[in-house]
Formats: sequence, structure tokens, C-alpha cells
Amino acid sequence: MDLNTIVMLLALFVLSLFLGVELITKVPPTLHTPLMSGTNAISGITLVGALLVAGKEGNTLLVNILGFTAVVLATLNVVGGYLVTNRMLAMFKRKN
Repeated sequence: MDLNTIVMLLALFVLSLFLGVELITKVPPTLHTPLMSGTNAISGITLVGALLVAGKEGNTLLVNILGFTAVVLATLNVVGGYLVTNRMLAMFKRKN
């Protein structure tokens, strides 16, 4: 990759960070958990991509370490999101 591509990707990343913070701060707390359960599908896609990167043959050690880290973090995100969603839904069940 040349320097222009790296600068462009870094600028896109920083812009997406600012946009993400602005969007998340505008969501009321009552909608945060239902929206988080919807984003578990996106984390699942991230997990599939991380598995593909980590399992590709011929990677360098750095790519293998980053791929493994991505798999672990994406898995924690998916499992945690579903646990929180399950707990939220349990709050709305009728008690006998």
C-alpha cells in the first residue's frame, strides 16, 4: 500500500469514529438494548471475516495474532450481546 491509500483509510476510520459517536449519543437509553441485539448480526459477520483471516494459509505471524484477537473479541461481543438481550427480554415476561 502506498502512503496516499493509508492516509485515505485512516481518514475514513477517524470520520467513521466521529459519526458512530454522534449516532450512539443520540439514541435514548430505552432503545439502546434492542438496537444492540440487532447489531449482533453485524458482529456475527465480523466473526466470520475474522475466522477467514485467521484460518488462511500462508499468513505472517502478525496477521495470525491479529486474526486470533479479532476472533476472540468478536465472539465476546456476540455472546455478550445475546446475553444482555436475553436478560432484557426476561424483564418483560410475566411472573407467576
